[in-house]
Amino acid sequence: MNQRPNEGVFEQLMKTVVDRKSALPEDSYTASLLSAGVNQICLKVSEEASELVEAAQQSPVSETHLVHETADLIYHVWVLLAQQGIPLADIETELARRFGTSGLQEKASRTDPQPKPDRP
Repeated sequence: MNQRPNEGVFEQLMKTVVDRKSALPEDSYTASLLSAGVNQICLKVSEEASELVEAAQQSPVSETHLVHETADLIYHVWVLLAQQGIPLADIETELARRFGTSGLQEKASRTDPQPKPDRP
């Protein structure tokens, strides 16, 4: 991975994922996930989130394991964002918008553009 000046690892990772979406190389795990579609990617995000929670709940916590599981989750979220055509800059903009605002106030101010289906 060739790093451009001022480009961080998150940006490099997202660029690689987006490149895989365009090229879909046969020997790429990322391309295979993207080809599998949103439902498969969401399953992986859910699986990785669960593994992160499990790692955090270990006693004693293994920092190495927690870091690895966090990286796995971030990678799979980036794949989901790329599949949906959402640039990393949009996430950065949203996080920047939230600075200086109480988390409770920010959450209360949200308007959900798509209502969630009722769950049984």
